[in-house]
Amino acid sequence: MQPDIIFALLILFVSVILHEVAHGYMANWLGDPTARLQGRLTLNPISHVDPVGTIVLPLLLVLSHSPIFFGYAKPVPYNPYNLKGKYDESYVAFAGPATNIILALIFGLTIRFAGAVLGPDLVTAFGTIVYINMLLALFNLIPLPPLDGSKVLGGVFEAVSNRLARSYETFLINFQRIGMLPMILVVILIFTFILQPVFTPVLQTLFTLLTGLSL
Repeated sequence: MQPDIIFALLILFVSVILHEVAHGYMANWLGDPTARLQGRLTLNPISHVDPVGTIVLPLLLVLSHSPIFFGYAKPVPYNPYNLKGKYDESYVAFAGPATNIILALIFGLTIRFAGAVLGPDLVTAFGTIVYINMLLALFNLIPLPPLDGSKVLGGVFEAVSNRLARSYETFLINFQRIGMLPMILVVILIFTFILQPVFTPVLQTLFTLLTGLSL
C-alpha cells in the first residue's frame, strides 16, 4: 500500500475518533456524564475503534478505488434525558462535525497563509487533513439518521417552527424503525446516486477557498 494511502487512512482514523470524543465532551458539559462514566472521553483508540467502520470499510473503499472515502468510530453514548436544554441534543450532534470543521480550518488556513514556508510535502499532508475533515463534516451533516445532521436539522426546525419540528421528529422516528443496517444502506444509496453530484463540487470549492489549492 502506498505511503499516501496509509497516511490518509491514519488521518481518517484520528479524525473520526476526535469527532466522537467531541460528542462526549459536549454531552458532559451539558450535564450528561454517560460517556465520561463509560471511559469514552479519551483519545485512546482502543475505546473508540469500530472494526467495520474504522478499519474494514475505509480499507475496502481505498482498495476498490471508490470515489467515496469515509469511515466512523464507535458512537459515543449519551442519555438525552440528562440534557435539559431545548437544543442540547443538537449541540451534542453538531460537536462532532464542528470538530472536523475546526481541524479543516486550522490546516487549510495554514496552507493558504504559510504554504510557501511549509514545503510541498507538508502542504500535501495538510491538504489531506483538510480534505478528509471537510468530507467527514459534510457527510455527517446529511440530515438522515444515523448521521449527526438529522439532530442538527431537528434543532433548526425547533427554532423555526414547533409544527415543523414535530413533523420532522415523526419522520425520524418512522425512518429509524427500519433498523440500523437498512438506515446506513439507504444513506449510502442516497449519497451515491442523488447527493454526490452536488457533494463533490461543494467539497472541492470549500477546499479551494480554505487552502487556495485545487484538488
